[in-house]
This record gives sequence, structure tokens and C-alpha cells, in this order.
Amino acid sequence: MIPTQNWDVRKPAARSRRGVVASQNGKAAEIGAAALAEGGNAVDAVLAAAFGLAAVEPWNSGLGGIGFMVVQLPQMGHAECVDFGPVAPRRLDPKAFPLTGGVASELFTWPQVEGDRNMKGPLSFATPSAVAGYALAAERFGRLPWRRLVEPAAALAREGREVDWWLTVKTAYAASDLRRYEESRRVWLADGLPPCAPADGGGPRLVLGRLPETLARLAEQGAEDFYTGEIARSIAADVAAAGGVLSADDLAQCRARIVPALDIAYRGLGFAAAPGLTAGPSLETALGILSGRQFSGAPDALYFAAVVEALQRAYAERLAGFGDSEADGTTSTTHVTAADSEGGIAALTTTLLSSFGSRYVLPGTGILMNNGIMWFDPRPGRPNSIGPGKRALNNMCPLVVARDGRPWFGIGASGGRRILGAVMQVASFIVDFAMTPEEAAHHPRVDVSGGERVAVDARMPATIREALAAHSGAGIAEHAAWPALFACPNLVLRGPDGVNCGVSDVMSPNSAAVAEAEGGRSGG
Repeated sequence: MIPTQNWDVRKPAARSRRGVVASQNGKAAEIGAAALAEGGNAVDAVLAAAFGLAAVEPWNSGLGGIGFMVVQLPQMGHAECVDFGPVAPRRLDPKAFPLTGGVASELFTWPQVEGDRNMKGPLSFATPSAVAGYALAAERFGRLPWRRLVEPAAALAREGREVDWWLTVKTAYAASDLRRYEESRRVWLADGLPPCAPADGGGPRLVLGRLPETLARLAEQGAEDFYTGEIARSIAADVAAAGGVLSADDLAQCRARIVPALDIAYRGLGFAAAPGLTAGPSLETALGILSGRQFSGAPDALYFAAVVEALQRAYAERLAGFGDSEADGTTSTTHVTAADSEGGIAALTTTLLSSFGSRYVLPGTGILMNNGIMWFDPRPGRPNSIGPGKRALNNMCPLVVARDGRPWFGIGASGGRRILGAVMQVASFIVDFAMTPEEAAHHPRVDVSGGERVAVDARMPATIREALAAHSGAGIAEHAAWPALFACPNLVLRGPDGVNCGVSDVMSPNSAAVAEAEGGRSGG
């Protein structure tokens, strides 16, 4: 096979006896590492980085998003999960989503809704719970003041996001929808076209509407302002003016919660995942199948055949029980992982769902809103059907793995239904084959995301590719930045010598792992 993108891409790891942060954007990782250097722990680091991502990777996550965090600090006997997953507005009417008789074209193979209103625009908003989740995590597990977690993001937002080639690609992908909404068009398509990075570098900076002022106010007034104060009033007014149903009452009643992590036993280790309507239960199923197999010294054809079987069986169970029908497409999820000098690890996955979420920027706050209603099946009478106040099935899978009761490594990924397979394989590379984080992050994987389709990384050795070709639906796929045919994982690991190591997704152009002590940036 002759690749269309013919290069060998590598990402260096970051190492430190102090803390390490890995993120899909290096500037956000730097903010997280700075929080560690100022006395914060792993939770502070991922929260500071997450706020930073709202300014530098706004199409993936932000104040308008949702998510899950798994955390285990040294003083904790077991991991816990901060659940701020997707919840539908209480006035959402399933009858407002009539079907056209066609099939949706983005992410999910749901029946198509008139005007794609479950996917785009103001009726597609789930309650934005990211700020509530971050606030609860900071209160329960963090050390740094709230203001310290948010202010660096506000400074980044005031500076504006550099227009590079990756921003151009991401904006061009969503431009046909961004142009439908006035503020989205004003911010992202100022001259009617996506922002373009100059060929000679030194590109302009893009200020994301009123987001800098919103972040500054959030830093000063606290998370409650987002749900009951001036920010909340602005959100509710903008949504009402646009014809949406997300209300001031939805914001005021938004609650994150802390629940026990899903405890999965694998090879004598403790795998702590997000429970409930996430990919965690499917990970438990797949690992249970994989645990019955023994493997040789390196991933071979028999190993990947076992992975394919485990993931196909896990997805068959998932699709039958929950009705999740996600197909291939571009999601906007992001992941941050951090380890601190005391042995704590936090893994945070947060998302707007689609790339650019609903494509709708609220003019009063500059918040790009999620399109979480697309997680629901628009057909009535299904396990995951649209309904007021309901929680939606999703594919996030933050994971912390403990050895002898102490956190060993943390991992997570973006990539929709591709997340589960990536997290399982990278974790297995470390556990089953004693790979280093760099080796695990760079090793080719398969993607099994439901149904018969099996995507085999073109970088696999020929013997493995040929053996896997026998599977129905198997095909060779390039692992590239764009189009993204594989998930984008990052991870941190604490070695037996006390040195923390982090590595970011190999093919994400802006991703990086950053070490606290050296302040050294690792990645693109």
C-alpha cells in the first residue's frame, strides 16, 4: 500500500520526578504544568489545562461542554469519578424532532431529524455541565484557588488563538454550518471564509468573541455565576432568543456528582473507569474476554485477533443493550491526563460532541455550545430515546490503573466510538507487553467500533495485516492527522523509580506532554 501521507511521525515523551501533564494542545499542557509548579496536584493540573483548552482548542471542548474525570490521589484508597455527563434540558420536547425518513450524516446512523435540529443549532444543546464538574473536582480534590485555575485561560483568550494550518483545517470542515449562525459566522468566518494561516508564518490571532470577558468573570465570580449569576442570565437569554429550550432553571439545577469509579480487575491490576452510560462497562466486558488469553512477548496476529474478538463482542452487547448507533465521523472530544510528584493521577475527558459542537456561539458570552442531544436516539420508545431531563449514553473512557493499590498510569482519548479500542489497546500494551509509554503510544492499533468493520493500521507488519485480512469487514487504514481514522490517546505513567512520564497523541499536531520541573515542552 502506498500511503497518501508518506512520513513517519514521532512524539517525544516528557519526564520528571515532579509532575507531568499530557494534552491534545501543548499550551494547555503548559498551563497544567505551571499549576503543578505552584503547588497544585494532578487534579488542579487537568482542570487548569481544561480551561486553557477552551481558548486554544475551542472546537473540541470548553465552557459549553460536558465530561467525566477519574482521579486517584495518594491518600485515596480507591479511585473516584467526577460525573458531569450529558443531560437533556427539562423542557425538551421529543415531538420537536420529527423524522424525515432519511439517515443522519454526522457521527451517528440515527434516522435524520428535520433541519438536523438534534445536531445543530439551539435545540441541540444539552445542559453545559463542564464548569460544574470542574468546580466540584476542585472543591473535593484540588488545592489551588479557583481563580488560579481559570485566569491563565482568560489570559490566553485575550491574546487570541494563533491561526495555524490546523485551525484552518478544523474551521473549513465546519464552515458550511458555522455560517448559518450570526455570531458563529462573525467569529469564525469574518470575511466569509475560514481563517487562513499565511504561507510564511506569523499568522493573525483569532479572538473568540466575548469568551475572554466570560472567562475573566468566571475567574473572579466563581462557578456559581455560570449557573445562577450574570453568565447564566446571558446564556439563558441568548438561548431563548435563538428558539432553544435550555433555560435558566436547567442551569440553576445543573449538578455534577462524585461516584465510585467502575472497578475492573485485569491481570491483578485495578482498572478504574467511568461507570454508567459511558464506555467503562464496555471496557469491562472487553477486558474480561481478553483476560482469558495469554500472549507472547510482543503484539502479534493472535493478539490482535483476540482484541478484535473482544471489542466486537463488547460492542454487540453495548449496541443491543443501549441502542448506541454511532458511526464514523469527526468528534470534538479532548483528553487531559496528569501525574503529580506525590503519586496522584487524574484523567479528564471532556467534549462538545461534534467538532464545533452545535456550531452555535452564544453572542453574549462567546461560549460555543455542545450538541449533546445528538447522543439520543430520535426514535421514540428506545433505551436511549430523546426525552426531557434524560442522561445520554456516550463513549468517554477516562481510566486510571493502579498497581498494589497505588496509581500507576492514567489514560484517555478522543475519537467517539474509537475511544474504547484505543484506551484498551494502549493500556494492554503497557500491562501485557511491558511497553514504555512512548512505545505504547506509537505502536500501531486496530480499530473496532461496532459491526463487522475492522480498521487495521497500515503501519502494522505485513504478517499481521495479512492475518487480520481474513476477518470480515477488515481493511487497511492510514493513521494520519486528517482524516482521523483512529482515536487520539494520551497518557501518563509513574515508574518504579518515581519518575513520571507522559506522552501525547502521536498524530495530533498541537498535542504535547509537559514536565513540571524542567518546564520542558514535548510535542508539536
